[in-house]
Amino acid sequence: MKTNIFISLALTLTLFNDMAIAGSFTDNGNGTVSDSNTGLMWQKEDDDTTRTWESAITYCEGLSLGSYSDWRLPNIKELESITDDTKYYPEIDTTYFPNTNSSFYWSSTTLAINSSDAWYVDFGNGYVDYVIVNKSSLSYVRCVRGGTP
Repeated sequence: MKTNIFISLALTLTLFNDMAIAGSFTDNGNGTVSDSNTGLMWQKEDDDTTRTWESAITYCEGLSLGSYSDWRLPNIKELESITDDTKYYPEIDTTYFPNTNSSFYWSSTTLAINSSDAWYVDFGNGYVDYVIVNKSSLSYVRCVRGGTP
């Protein structure tokens, strides 16, 4: 019984530790949102277009938004950091990230055991996964700048 309680508590603390803290986002008024917890700047709205993984990388690297041109596809940890476990469908704060699709969003992180697959976040439920998401599949994209790729 003590083991089950300990595991549940550890899992809960881990999940809440990774969750974005309310009030950490600032709408910059130029199509971008800054996160004071991570130091990252995010594309406020995606363009509602699904892309392959390679096309997603190209899109972000070619993006010019808010007078910045150093955008990139976020890694899985960065992308997961903007999920909000208090929201559902989509699992993100739509005040700062309006019109987010309740669907898969690419990360730049390749699956270690199969370089044909990449990790994604499902903003419908906040799951982080790679199941049947081959890099040739189509998913949405939200670009980021700052931090370490």
